[in-house]
Amino acid sequence: MKKKVLIITTGGTISMRYYPEVGVVPDDHLAEFLKTFPQLRDRAEIVVHSFSNIPSPHMTPQKMFELAIEVDKLIDDYDAVVITHGTDTLEETAYLLDLVLTTRKPVVFTAAMRSGSDLGLDGPRNIISAIRVAIHYQSIDKGVLVVMNDDIHTARDVVKADTGKLEAFVSPNYGILGIVDSDKVVYQRELLNREKVWTDQLEYNIDLIKATAGMDGRFIESSIQHGAKGIVIEAFGRGNLSLSFTKPIIKAIEKNIVIVIASRVFKGRVTPEYGYEGGAYFLQKLGAVLGDDLKGPKTRLKLMALYGKYKEPNTVKDSFTIITD
Repeated sequence: MKKKVLIITTGGTISMRYYPEVGVVPDDHLAEFLKTFPQLRDRAEIVVHSFSNIPSPHMTPQKMFELAIEVDKLIDDYDAVVITHGTDTLEETAYLLDLVLTTRKPVVFTAAMRSGSDLGLDGPRNIISAIRVAIHYQSIDKGVLVVMNDDIHTARDVVKADTGKLEAFVSPNYGILGIVDSDKVVYQRELLNREKVWTDQLEYNIDLIKATAGMDGRFIESSIQHGAKGIVIEAFGRGNLSLSFTKPIIKAIEKNIVIVIASRVFKGRVTPEYGYEGGAYFLQKLGAVLGDDLKGPKTRLKLMALYGKYKEPNTVKDSFTIITD
C-alpha cells in the first residue's frame, strides 16, 4: 500500500518564477504542479496543503511556530509530511520545528536554489528525493530532516553555506546523515544529541548580536533598554569577547537577562577555555551560558522556546544545556 504524504508549501524560490518587469517573485503554480506531477503519484499518495506563499526572508519565528502547530494538527492523518520552503531561512524553520514538534513521524524540509523559470531547475528533483526520504522506514523518529541536492541533513546541523550554488547546504560539524541514491535511500549515521522543548508558546523578545573587532557594548545596551528577555552573542573563536562587552553583559545579567554565548566561527564548539577578561571561562563565571556548537540563529530560537516554556530566567539557563529527547 502506498504511503500517504502531506506536502505543505510555504513559498520560497521553489515556488517562484521570473517576470521581466519585476524579477523573480512568488507565483501560485507550485501547488497545482505538485498535484499533477506523475513522478510524485508513483511514489506515494500525495495531498498538497498551502500554508503560505512568501519569500523565506519574510518568515518569522511566529510563522514558524504556527507552521509547527499546523504540522502537529495535520500529521495524524498522514504517514509523513514534506515541507517546501525558501532557502534563506530554511535552517531556522526546520530547527524550530525539530525542537517543538511532538510527532515522531518523518517531517522533511526541501527547497530549490533555482526558480521555476531557470534552466536546470532543482526543485522537482529535491521534492521527489524528500518524499523518498519521508516514506523510508528508517526515517521514523529521526527528528526533522532537510533534503537538498540528494543529501540528508539533520535540522540541527544543517546550514546554508553558499548563496547560489546547488550544493548550498552542508552540515559542517558532523556531516550528512545519508544520501538519496538512484536505487535507494542510504543512512550513514544517527543523531545522538536530540533536543525537544515542547511548549505552547515562544518568547519572541530575544536578540542576536554578532561581535566584531573593536566593537563596543551599545547593542547590548539597546537590548536592555528594549526589554529583551535574552541575548545571544556570537563571539569570537571559542566564545571570547573584547573588554568593551564586560560591563554591559554584567548589567544585563543583573537585570535577569539570559546571556548565551555562541561562536561566529563556521565550525566548532564554545568551551570555557580562556580565563582572561572577556574569555569564555570568564563569561561563564559572570553567569553567561555557553552555547556549545549551536550557531547564533538557532541558539536564538532555542532560547525563544525555552523561555516560552519556563518563563523564569534561572530555569531557562539551567535547562539550556540539559534538554534531551
